[in-house]
Amino acid sequence: MEKALAPRLIVSFFIIQCLVLSSVLVEGQGTWQMLQRNAGVSAMHTAVTRFDTAIMLDRTNIGPSQIRLPGKRCRKQPLERFSKIDCYAHSVMFNPANGAVRPLYVQTDTWCSSGQFMSNGVMVQTGGDFEGNKKIRTLAPCSARGTCDWVETAQELTRGRWYASNHILPGGNRQIVVGGRNEPSYEFVPKRRAGEGAFNLPLLRGSADNLYPFVFLLPNGDFFVFANRDSVILNIGSGRVVKKLPRIPGNPRNYPSAGSAAMLPIKAPHNSVEILVCGGAGYGASRNADKGKPGSFSCGRINPTAANANWAMENMPIRRVMGDMVNLPTGEILIINGAQYGYQGWGKASSPVLQPVTYDGDAKAGKRFQTQRASGVGRVYHSTANLLSDGRVLVAGSNTHQFYTYRGTLPTELRVEAFAPAYLSANLNDCRPRIMEVPAAIGYRQKFNVAFLARSRVGYVEVNILSAPFTTHSYSQGQRAIKLAATVPGKSRGFWVTRVTGPPSSSVAPQQYYMLFCLQNGVPSRANWVRVG
Repeated sequence: MEKALAPRLIVSFFIIQCLVLSSVLVEGQGTWQMLQRNAGVSAMHTAVTRFDTAIMLDRTNIGPSQIRLPGKRCRKQPLERFSKIDCYAHSVMFNPANGAVRPLYVQTDTWCSSGQFMSNGVMVQTGGDFEGNKKIRTLAPCSARGTCDWVETAQELTRGRWYASNHILPGGNRQIVVGGRNEPSYEFVPKRRAGEGAFNLPLLRGSADNLYPFVFLLPNGDFFVFANRDSVILNIGSGRVVKKLPRIPGNPRNYPSAGSAAMLPIKAPHNSVEILVCGGAGYGASRNADKGKPGSFSCGRINPTAANANWAMENMPIRRVMGDMVNLPTGEILIINGAQYGYQGWGKASSPVLQPVTYDGDAKAGKRFQTQRASGVGRVYHSTANLLSDGRVLVAGSNTHQFYTYRGTLPTELRVEAFAPAYLSANLNDCRPRIMEVPAAIGYRQKFNVAFLARSRVGYVEVNILSAPFTTHSYSQGQRAIKLAATVPGKSRGFWVTRVTGPPSSSVAPQQYYMLFCLQNGVPSRANWVRVG
């Protein structure tokens, strides 16, 4: 009798463990892992590829990095203002699996530039400083063993773009490039027609704190554009601003005031979405060069397409300037990196915020934030955070100096870490699903199966897809998370199988590669890369 009951008791124990551990958030969760102590460059810009490698970029006019170009190759750039002959790399391909670093060659200055993956997985990277101001660069990603590298195209931007933001368009073969220093306009790469130029955007005129504007594609195909404290809905077909939204209360939010923004997950029926904007420098900090001014606690949340759209305000548990906001597979948003005082710039901030915070948009007001375990590495100006397909968050960069400086309280940071949220706890291994079958490509409104294994089958099942953004200066360009409609799973051929419906349109999920996660009771699988559209 005891032998017959034992397996059932064991299964019951695992089920109870999954239900309890995955439904209770505890302050100070998550773990940190050092992946590489010297990546060679400080990652001002980072993007994770569908091969699970990470492209990292810094400026070129920074002098020697800590990694040389291979084969005694040197960059000869007569327009370079620091090293006209430079034998050091300023971009690398990083492998999070083993910490391996491969130098990449970039010809013109990528300082404070922008980028986005196209539908075929190619990174298109635009603008920068000085000789790189109008340049367009591409990189077709490859596996960790590959030799892919940057290519500078013959085509250039219409206007110089420094501190601009990019976003892919529905269709997946074109992106919009918005703003930049002294450029209150937007343009398209590639152009929609021969001879097309740039288009004025009054939102970006005549005010500070409007660089790296927050740009999000809405489910109806229009764009939400936010700069300083104001935002509009832009229809790119007509070129018209179709709606001006209320001003967010409090402080400025864009560079150099350094707030951050993310879209909450787009949920079925996928016809509306909310934007979250958090933190930033205290009012007047950058204008008055007040690097000791406390940063902001405040977050605002808005549904831009609602009839009476307005900002709902709440406070984070920690004030934060230069935080990065990362969509997690659970639907939460991770707020990580940054400082408590000052604003963006060389030596303009202090008191690094070592503790990440998660934001659960589905929780009640007052219960949405949870403080996570602290890192031992302070990351402020020019730091990045990107989701990996295994559910961890890749954290890199931080350089608050004009050149690489390895002394002082905030030295140039070459170390790369991974933050593992609580859902990767070893105690939840029995709950974690393992994807066994999923299509490599998903069509719009297509029905498809996701088959998974789990030691304990318990709770609800979700299937969520997340994009791979280009992250720089506290903003992840092109970042989005979509919760797909999924049925209660049944058993088939030894697997659990849920029937899933693809996203409804390219405005909800532009044609791109996405990380597809299967979640059981809030515990995500490792993702499979799938192409949508």
